[in-house]
Parts: sequence; structure tokens; C-alpha cells
Amino acid sequence: MSSREELPLELALRQAQPTMPTRRFIQLVASGDLRLSANQTCWPAQKAMEDALAKALKAEGYEIKRAHPYDAKKKHGFIASQREGIEVFRNIDPDAPLIVAEAVWQYSHHVLAGLTTHRGPILTVANWSGQWPGLVGLLNLNASLTKAGVRYSTLWSETFTDTFFKNGLKEWLTTGTVTHDQSHVRPLSLLKLPADEEQVGRDFGRRFRQNKAILGVFDEGCMGMFNAIIPDDLFHAAGCFKERLSQSTLFAAMQTVSDGDAAEVYAWLKKKGLQMQLGQNDAMELTEPQILLQCKMYIAAVRLADEFGCDAIGIQYQQGLKDLTPASDLVEGMLNNVDRPPVRSADDKRILFEGEALPHFNEVDECAGLDGLVTYRLWRELGFTPENTLHDLRWGQQYGDDYVWVLLISGAAPPAHFIGGWKGASTERQPSMYFRLGGGTLKGVSKPGHIVWSRVFVMDGVLHCDIGVAEVVKLPEAETERRWQETTPQWPIMHAVLKGVSRDQMMARHKSNHIQVVYTPNAKQAHRAARIKAAAMAELGVHVSLCGEVKAS
Repeated sequence: MSSREELPLELALRQAQPTMPTRRFIQLVASGDLRLSANQTCWPAQKAMEDALAKALKAEGYEIKRAHPYDAKKKHGFIASQREGIEVFRNIDPDAPLIVAEAVWQYSHHVLAGLTTHRGPILTVANWSGQWPGLVGLLNLNASLTKAGVRYSTLWSETFTDTFFKNGLKEWLTTGTVTHDQSHVRPLSLLKLPADEEQVGRDFGRRFRQNKAILGVFDEGCMGMFNAIIPDDLFHAAGCFKERLSQSTLFAAMQTVSDGDAAEVYAWLKKKGLQMQLGQNDAMELTEPQILLQCKMYIAAVRLADEFGCDAIGIQYQQGLKDLTPASDLVEGMLNNVDRPPVRSADDKRILFEGEALPHFNEVDECAGLDGLVTYRLWRELGFTPENTLHDLRWGQQYGDDYVWVLLISGAAPPAHFIGGWKGASTERQPSMYFRLGGGTLKGVSKPGHIVWSRVFVMDGVLHCDIGVAEVVKLPEAETERRWQETTPQWPIMHAVLKGVSRDQMMARHKSNHIQVVYTPNAKQAHRAARIKAAAMAELGVHVSLCGEVKAS
């Protein structure tokens, strides 16, 4: 097939990309966090990345011109709010070449308003590091720009001296665009699936759309993730509808949960073998009162989902709720697990969602919510364990013969994914830099096996879904620990080898900071399930592409 058939929108954008003006300097902006403590802590990594980028540009005869200065009072040089971003872009020539440099997690809406009206060539750049992490911030920004219809190019590098980066930078400086290999992407519309499998998927899709589903959204738009919001009309066409709830409602519902009910959940977790790293210092350690409040949040969330008839829920948590109560991460992992603490209705007459998980989409990522609910129900019908979760596509390195990705997320990962299940799980305090009131994560090492990965995203005004297969591998304990220390050791980890997709192909194509994963019994069933899921998504009106080594038949 031709490359135009593979990626018509990408090629159209590339052909329309303006050429590079003859200038000897490049404007640079850096989007940061909303939280001052995070911006201050992460600034040294950003400064080191910008210095390396400046050397690479200088070698090509260009200089960086920062569009906003380092703030000596705030002790960082990030754009830290949407308003600040709008003001910064007032002083940027809209036709000038512009680099958005990211070594940290960033809030895309800080710069999105300015980028939507920028006419010059845009290059997003990240350092290849799992530390804060710029790669995750870059992927979120790229996905947000894609959804907004903004033309951009993108690059990443560990040293900014490697051939891949230098060649890409030269191409951008010369033409205003960077060309990446995306031959691993195959639109489903150009493929022929086995008739019986396509029938299974499409029958499921028709029933899913006809029956309709409600996804409870506890405040929309977490951390500037424009890419994670599905427009209502696209949601409705897939048979899904939003119940817009408030995090204040969740907090209020927590106040109605009795201490006794919370204690029962806490006792259930201890009996299951969940390891708890407890201390006495609320400011820096995980404490029993924090976990008990998380148990109240868990009960309140389940009861609210029942009250509003929700089939899945997503809690934003990061802003607002984080100033009232401990983190939602332990809650999210429990919700996504079939084997979870029972929750009774407030009148004590019913066990809610008995024998089922209540699918939760971390950081209220609605794209993950649609994907997660479809996957949960489809896997149930296929007779597979249905627990699924999103992860951050955090970072990766070569290990032996394989490129092994680090998939990592603070919440939502179910113990069913971990080696040892509940007994292999632990809960550790969320880092105080982000979470002042603490709260435990749900940490574990994902078990070896075969998975289907996917991502729903918005491009060209329609829903898309990329689907691939991967193998979760077991690494030596020392290597797992090293990777945790390079990222966030309090969070659950998955070591994934993406089949038929290189590091750079994944970065060039993936339209999100998140990736959805679900286990299958074996490699053969992973390919079969990927094909059936592709047919189901297509029936819902989603434009599906199979990525990498997924067998079409």
C-alpha cells in the first residue's frame, strides 16, 4: 500500500507545512506544571536539556531565543498557566520557527492557545528520559495538537548528538517539517479480517451501541489534557454518554461513609496480603488515616456510580480534590479489579456491581474510558480475564535483544495484572511534590504474558483507534529496580515489548501520553482478540489501524 493510503491526514499536513524562513535564531517555549513545587524541582533537568539543544542548534548555525525568561523569584523558567502562555505568545512572531522543548510533565493548555494560531513551523522536542518525564509531556502535547488540527513536527533524543536527532533537526531547519517512518500503521479499511472474527466483533459493537453506556466524569480536562476529552457528538455516535459529576460531589459522599465501612475495606486489603509501607509523618509518609480516607473514597465512588447508573467512571483528582483528601490511586486500582472489596449500598440492602470490576479511567481520560469499557465487556464475552488499564508510555531502553518499554501509571492498574496478584501488590505514599495530602498507590510488577495494546484518539475531527500486540516480559529484580529508580518507584510497572513497532515509530505515531493494555491467554489469542476488537471499534464508527505485527488473518 502507498504511504498516502496509510496516513492521509499526516501527509496532507506535511504537504501544507510552511517552509522555514531564513533566520539565524529559533524561538523556544517550555510548558510546565501548574504546581510550583514541581516546576522548581524539575527545572534543572529542563535547563540541562535546553543547554544540549542549544549546542545542537549552534552546530547548525542557529541560536535559541527563549520567548520567556527564567523567573528568579519563582526559581524556574516554565510557562505555568494558560494565561501566562497567552501573554507569552503575544510577543512571538506568529510566522517564526518555534520549538516547544519539554523535559518534564507539562500542562498542554498552557501553550495550546498560542500554538493554535501560530503559523510558522512548530517542532516539539523531548529528552529521552523517564525522570520527570518529558516524553510523557511531549506525547500529550502532540496528541493535543493533533486533535486541535495544528501542524507540527516532533523529535526526541537522549544526548541531542545522535544521528537520528541531528538528521531530523537538519530536515526541520531546512524544510520546516520532519519525516518519520510510520509504515507499521495499517488502516483496517485496507485489510480483510477472517469473516467469523469480524462477525463476532461487529455483533458486539452493534449491541454495545444499541444498549448505550454511561461514563461518569468527575470533572473534565485533567492537567490540561485536551487530547483526553472526547467531543460529545463523537461519544454519542459510539453509544456512550457522559454523566458529568463533580469532584465536590465525591468528596461530599465520602463524608457520608461510616468509619466502620472504611475499616471493613481496610481489613479486606490486609487479609488479601496488600503490603503497606506505613509511617507516622503525614507530610512525608503513608499513614493509616490516609488509607482509611482512600477506603471512604472507594466506597463513595462505587455508590455514586450505582446512583447515577454509570458503567465506568473517571476521577480527575489532580487539581481541586488533591487539596481536600489523599490521592485516588489506590481507589482506582481497586475499582479496576474484579476481585475487590465488596461495597454495600447505603441502605445495606445490596452489594454493588457484585462480581465485577467498575472500570475506571485514570485522570478522567475519556479516550481510555471508551477503550477500557469496550475492552472489559468484549473480553468478558471472549472468556478472557477482563481487567485492563491505561499506563503512561513512560520511557524505554534496550535490554538484551529487545527494546523494553517502561509502562507506568500512578493509578488504575489492577492487582490482577501483577505477579502474585494482591499478595504481590504494595501501596506506597504518592510523592509529596505532587500530592501534599499523600495517599497510597497500588504498586506491583506486571506478570509475563501476551497483551493487546491500544489507544483511542481524536484526529481530523473523528475518533481513531490504534491496536497492536505486545509481550510483557519479566526482567531481573535488579533491572526492574533500576528502571523504577529512573522513573517513579512508587508506581506499578509493566515491562513491554511492542511487536513490530520500533521506539521511533511508536513515538512518531502514538497520539497520547497513555496506552491501554489487557492480557490474553497466549500469543495466538492476542492476535485474534486484536482483530475482533478492531472489528468492534470499527462498528462503533471508529477509524481503526492495526500497528506492527498484528496478523490480519
